[in-house]
Amino acid sequence: MIELIKICDSVCEIARKTGIFLRDEVNKIKSDDIESKGLHNFVTYVDKKAEEQIVFKLKQLIPEAGFIAEEGTESGKGERYNWVIDPLDGTTNFIHGLPCFSISIALMDYESVVIGVVYEINLDECFYAVKGGGAYLDGREIFVSNAKTIQDSLLATGFPYYDYSRLDNYMELFVYFLRNSHGVRRLGSAAVDLAYVACGRFEGFFEYSLNPWDVAAGSLIVEEAGGNVTDFKGGGDFIFGKEIVASNLNIFDEFIHRIKSAF
Repeated sequence: MIELIKICDSVCEIARKTGIFLRDEVNKIKSDDIESKGLHNFVTYVDKKAEEQIVFKLKQLIPEAGFIAEEGTESGKGERYNWVIDPLDGTTNFIHGLPCFSISIALMDYESVVIGVVYEINLDECFYAVKGGGAYLDGREIFVSNAKTIQDSLLATGFPYYDYSRLDNYMELFVYFLRNSHGVRRLGSAAVDLAYVACGRFEGFFEYSLNPWDVAAGSLIVEEAGGNVTDFKGGGDFIFGKEIVASNLNIFDEFIHRIKSAF
C-alpha cells in the first residue's frame, strides 16, 4: 500500500522546484520559441522541459505508475496508478508575461483521484489534498466559502479557445452570471480557478473544452475543501468529460440549475 500523505508531500516539493525553473524562464521566451498545437493552443520548450523534469521525479515515487501528460513526454498507462500532469497550466498567460499560471499534478488510483497538487507559481502558493484527508494551502487547512447565493458570489470561468459549438449558450450564461453576482473572472488557468474555489476566493467555477490534466488535481482539492464538483448535467463525468462545475455547497443547486438550463 502506497503512503499517500508522504507521496503528496513529495509531489508538492517537485512542483515547487519545477516552479523555480518556470519563473526563471518567463522573461526568456521569444516568439520563435512558441509552437501552435492547434487554434489558440500554444506550447513552448518550457512546457516540455518542465514536464520532463516532473515525469522523471514522479517515476521515482511510484515506479509502476503510468502517465496522462499534456505534452506527451511520457504516455504509458499504468494498470492501477496514473499521474495526470499539466506542467504549465496557463501557457498563453506565460508567453505574454501575465502572472497567473500553475503546475497541476494528480494521482489516480484506477478511476479515483487520490492526490491533487496545484502550485500557483507567481504567488508561491501550493494547494494540495489527499483523498479523505482535507484540503490545504501551504500547511493551512482550507474550506470553500459560506456564501449563500449566486448574488453574493464571485464566480470564475474560462472562455473557449477552439470549440465554439456552444458559444452562444455560453455567452447567455455568462451574461446572466455577470448581472446576478459580484462578478465573473477569467484567470486563464483552470487549475488555479479550482484551487481558488477550494479556498473560498471564488464561490463557483464552470468551463467546457477542458482536458483531464486541467481539472484532475483541482477537482479533488475542491471536494476535500467541502465543495461540489460535477459535469454540466450534475453527473460525475468531469475529469474526462471536457466540462466541469465546481462550487460551495450553498450555491450549488442554483448554480447547476442555471448551467443545465443553458446547455
